[in-house]
Amino acid sequence: MNHKRQLLALVLLSLTQLTHAGEKEELLKLKNTTTNLIKQLVKQGILTEKMAAEMIKQAETESSQQVVEAKAVAPVVEKEVVPADEVRVAYVPDFVKDEIRQQVRTELKNEVVGDVMQQAKKEKWGLPGALPEWVNRFKLSGDIRLREQSSFMASNNSINGTYIDYAAINTNGGNANNQNTFVNTQDGRNQGRERVRLGIDVKITDDIDAGMRLATGNITNPVSTNQTMGITGQKYAFNLDRAFLRYNAVNDDKFNWLTVMGGRTPNPFFTGGSEVVWDEDLSFEGVMGTVRHKLSTDGLENAAGAKGPMVYATGGMFPLQSSVGLSSRDKWLFGGQTGLDWGFDNQDSLKVGAAYYDYRNITGKVDPQLNNCGYSNPLACNSSAEVMQSVPQFMQYGNTLTPVSNTATGSLYGLASNYRILNFNALYDLALFSPHHLKFSADFAKNIGFNSNEIKNRYPGGTFVTGGALKNSLNSAGTYAWQVRAELGWPKVDVAGHWSVFSLYKYVGSDAVLDAYTDSDFHIGGSLNLGGTNVKGWVVGGNYGLMKNLWLTGKWFSGSMITGPQYNVDLMQLDINTHF
Repeated sequence: MNHKRQLLALVLLSLTQLTHAGEKEELLKLKNTTTNLIKQLVKQGILTEKMAAEMIKQAETESSQQVVEAKAVAPVVEKEVVPADEVRVAYVPDFVKDEIRQQVRTELKNEVVGDVMQQAKKEKWGLPGALPEWVNRFKLSGDIRLREQSSFMASNNSINGTYIDYAAINTNGGNANNQNTFVNTQDGRNQGRERVRLGIDVKITDDIDAGMRLATGNITNPVSTNQTMGITGQKYAFNLDRAFLRYNAVNDDKFNWLTVMGGRTPNPFFTGGSEVVWDEDLSFEGVMGTVRHKLSTDGLENAAGAKGPMVYATGGMFPLQSSVGLSSRDKWLFGGQTGLDWGFDNQDSLKVGAAYYDYRNITGKVDPQLNNCGYSNPLACNSSAEVMQSVPQFMQYGNTLTPVSNTATGSLYGLASNYRILNFNALYDLALFSPHHLKFSADFAKNIGFNSNEIKNRYPGGTFVTGGALKNSLNSAGTYAWQVRAELGWPKVDVAGHWSVFSLYKYVGSDAVLDAYTDSDFHIGGSLNLGGTNVKGWVVGGNYGLMKNLWLTGKWFSGSMITGPQYNVDLMQLDINTHF
């Protein structure tokens, strides 16, 4: 019925182009045309005969009346010549007008409403009046990771008590007579762990933004944000893991050629996914900047999406430990890296980096009274602030150490070697099997700051330890580290059905890198921490997407000590990850 009514409206609408006619022949033509059309509508069942008769009668009456009125008021004009094929109607009933209006509303409603809603969403209609302007400049993000972690000790490991935990001894003021003095080498362990991070990004201006992130974890541990479960129901603590300002300079081609950051920031250096030098959870404190330059003549990406070759240089200075009144002994890290980032036409990419990291004032400062203080003379155990400043605030495991001060209950230990590290990273992303990618990466590090003669001159007659044994000879065998890694799968696995698998092998000499900042999950370090140096082994793992923003990760680590008594550990981690 609606279709018939629309047809009627359209037919009558076509007659509205007839002008008022005064001549008899045109009135007759109008009458006959209208009558014939109405009769055809009756035959089609659109109108009843009664409705048709009423329409014809009403049309004749009103048309005649309008003609009389028009003649009475209209000036004399020349007769308009109407083309033979043109039909004009002077009158449209009110119900037809209603039908026309309804038809227009129906046809335009969806399109108009859709356009209006799209524009409202884009321009955020109503929000400026409901929310302050600054709210639109904030972006909230975060992630949660639940982990089951199990360690398995080799059956032929050396007995408990072989490996000494020097970090635990320093933490306890040199006290070597407590349960944390020795590293567990015999008993496996299962742990539930959780990591929660909540970040806020703030757009301050077009060029300046700020970032803040809260994270779980031990305040004194810079390389882990894990919270171990099983603390008698105590609540978890949130720590300020990041807080920084960042400036991005963009040229006319929308190319970000300069980035400068200050505060507690993400790692500014390219690592290729390796954790040989820097653990992935480590945040940096200080000031840093990156300059980028495109080698291609085209300022924009080409039609295939290739970025072309780009060179970059990153530099920064990072305070590690500030002293009280002894700024000359403040501990610092100065780092610089240069490299190439190349995106090819076939969607492959290559990124390489060469870096130099220079640690200042991190070696131990020996107390002149070291040999005169101890159990027999505890009153002499009063080391200077400079000596105490040289004791590391945080260590994992593996670096060569030497006693720097005695206490009434034992010795404090400091780092024996300087650490000036050359580091080379490379990552090639092969898109041949797209959407699956095959990635190869390599990492090599060498500590050129290790000098055995310099160490002996700095600590004449001193003793040196690494891991669980005295170090009888100081040589450069433990001053290099390397890793190779391969990964196949989707670039991102936070979508249902996406997957990736990976495997790597690493070798990290005892003094190749600073053990405080290297991978915190590989092997078992001190009784308080995982990870460290003087280890080698392999890792296999994979990721699988369960649904959007939710995926599983599984890893198997197998590591062993490079030097010292046998100490082999396998570690399994099963994670449920989500981000928002």
